[in-house]
Amino acid sequence: MLGRDLLAKLSGNHEIIGMDKEEINIVSKNECKKAIKETAPDIVINAAAFTNVDGCETAGKECFAVNARAVKNIAEACRTNKIKIIHFSTDYVFDGKAGKPYKEDDECNPMNVYGESKLAGENYLRSISDNYLLIRTSWLYGLKGKNFVGSILEKAKAKNAVNYTIPVVDDQVGSPTYTKDLAEAVGLLIEKKAHGIFHVTNRGGCSWHQFAVKILKESGFNDIVVKSVKSDQLKRPARRPSYSILSMQKFVQTTGKTMRPWQEALQDYLKSCKISGTDKGDA
Repeated sequence: MLGRDLLAKLSGNHEIIGMDKEEINIVSKNECKKAIKETAPDIVINAAAFTNVDGCETAGKECFAVNARAVKNIAEACRTNKIKIIHFSTDYVFDGKAGKPYKEDDECNPMNVYGESKLAGENYLRSISDNYLLIRTSWLYGLKGKNFVGSILEKAKAKNAVNYTIPVVDDQVGSPTYTKDLAEAVGLLIEKKAHGIFHVTNRGGCSWHQFAVKILKESGFNDIVVKSVKSDQLKRPARRPSYSILSMQKFVQTTGKTMRPWQEALQDYLKSCKISGTDKGDA
């Protein structure tokens, strides 16, 4: 999902070599070394991750292999020639107790296995490489790949009936982020030769419930009711932070740009879905 938008955005100014999981197994140390030796890149961008938050609770071995050990492999393969690494992490490295937007140097305290694995990947990157750009982001959605927007639309289309109800939690607050906008932000950070940790999301925040209501309203599903529920009512395997909005102050100071509001980005995404014919459940 993110990889496709990165290819589209960055190919205009850079020579891009894209590799999917069928072409490289980043959990393999030897495959990482081989790929980097053969391509001799200036920058390596790792957009791969095990992102099934609930699934991570029971698939910890695979989760840590992709989200942590693979990052170690990439960092070690890049270290010899001091190749720059761009890696993506998550708002879920925080516990949600701050009550105000998290800054890059705030203490991490993940609440679930997914967050723990992503933090482990961060620590490998920071300890092995001295030439990295670590971007934390949140609540991603895009044209290719499963995401929350697509799931809500899929449910609405399957049950497009008067008074049909979709339960969505209202006690988790974050920033929905369009992968197209994130890719553009990465381009800006590359231009600025940015280094270190940056938080990058669309501007503003909402609850999952507010996000679902906006998705349905913008898509014309006026007869679907979004019911507010609490996280503990759903009994999902993984706990989530109640508040995980990320501060964009460092990004704005570095690039001189602000990210557009999440509402505007969502409207753009939904228009793109209609144009491309991908406004399905896996949009």
